[in-house]
Amino acid sequence: MKKLAVSILCACMVSSMLIGCGGGSGSTATSEVADNGVADNGDGETAEGGSSKDSSHTINVWAFTDEVPGMIEKYIETHPDFGYDINTTIIATTDGAYQPALDQALASGGAEAPDIYCAEAAFVLKYTQGDASQYAMPYADLGIDVDAALKAADIAQYTIDIGTNAEGSLVGLGYQATGGAFIYRRSIAKDVWGTDDPAEIAGKVGPGWDQFFAAAEELKAKGYGIVSGDGDIWHAVENSSDVGWIVDGKLNIDPKREEFLDLSKKLKDNGYHNDTQDWQDAWFADMKGEGEKGIFGFFGPAWLINYTMAPNCGGEAAGEGTYGDWAVCEPPIGFFWGGTWVLANKNTEKAEAVGDVIEWITLDCTEEGLQYKWANGTLNGEGGTKDAVASGTVMALSDGSVEFLGGQNMFEAFVPANQYAKGTNLTQYDETINTYWRDQVREYTAGNKSREQAIADFKQQVADNLDVIVE
Repeated sequence: MKKLAVSILCACMVSSMLIGCGGGSGSTATSEVADNGVADNGDGETAEGGSSKDSSHTINVWAFTDEVPGMIEKYIETHPDFGYDINTTIIATTDGAYQPALDQALASGGAEAPDIYCAEAAFVLKYTQGDASQYAMPYADLGIDVDAALKAADIAQYTIDIGTNAEGSLVGLGYQATGGAFIYRRSIAKDVWGTDDPAEIAGKVGPGWDQFFAAAEELKAKGYGIVSGDGDIWHAVENSSDVGWIVDGKLNIDPKREEFLDLSKKLKDNGYHNDTQDWQDAWFADMKGEGEKGIFGFFGPAWLINYTMAPNCGGEAAGEGTYGDWAVCEPPIGFFWGGTWVLANKNTEKAEAVGDVIEWITLDCTEEGLQYKWANGTLNGEGGTKDAVASGTVMALSDGSVEFLGGQNMFEAFVPANQYAKGTNLTQYDETINTYWRDQVREYTAGNKSREQAIADFKQQVADNLDVIVE
């Protein structure tokens, strides 16, 4: 089955997270979604017409980038006796296109239904615990010894919590670790505090927001901003809250999330940032050190370093742009940001084969597993991008030293970061509600609305657009 180009494939940068668009090779058919919402195999023949491959030896994979399909291609390449091809449908999350198409495919069933499908942090609870959770097969039913595998791989609890359904069965896990750290400029740290040592800097910016803002004042005195915009602290605020946006079907504004109004205003009123918005040009400029004032740091997981900061730092080697002038330390508050969970369709007729693939991606902690190769940048040969992975066991066995961070072993920061993160404060509506909330916070900090009006308008947006009780 020939490999076909997909025009929407590399629309990977989304507001909730950015992950790498890596190429792959293998026996794969890649499908787009045609205007009528039916998968098109690239030759004008829709999926309704059937596949040219024997469907009994084809695993259908649905994803929003080519990352997971590329991993499965590698599995097939390194397991010649596997006996299956994959048929891939990739639909970018841009404009909300992925979820409706996936939902239709799951509900329709049949030979073209997904056997394996992916969900990202912004909407994963819909598929593990929410409206579409009935389609997910428990990992145990795939033949995986879940308890033993979780223990051996030392999987961070937040990823397990998110991937566990209402009946207590694990139905989804990721391969990346997305616990967050504070990523800072070494040169600015030395200028302000005379050191760039991660342990020392962690004690300057935290623990807690009071310490963080004390550091912001010291940085301001030297002409620097502590972060680029209020979006840089949002994910730390959001994922450190005690409960999520929905409690017993009702909208709930956790006090820590409500405090974002005050934290954001404090950043703006005191000139502690460049007042940028994440994922826009000015935000990327601050990664190069080309903003209005030098910016000290960003909050994020390893993927932010690899797939966002490194490509936007203005160089590819130490001394070029800000490349090599970064380090990571413990953040003021524990959080995670993003991630992709891998699920299996409960109606798949290839449960054993699907289980083999999913276990290799999410739980195999040997040197032959996906995560060891992912952590050490060797999936496609030596010299690839190293990344934090879900398995603490794997990271303990791996070398996380990266030149972008001045040679620092980033795993020393990201392994504990995963333990600080929590996965019990998410809801299936987070992607939408977070957008409403952040927009209203910006209206407030810009002086366009009072604090009370911003909250009232936020509640009205939720009431008007979501099936949620608002009081």
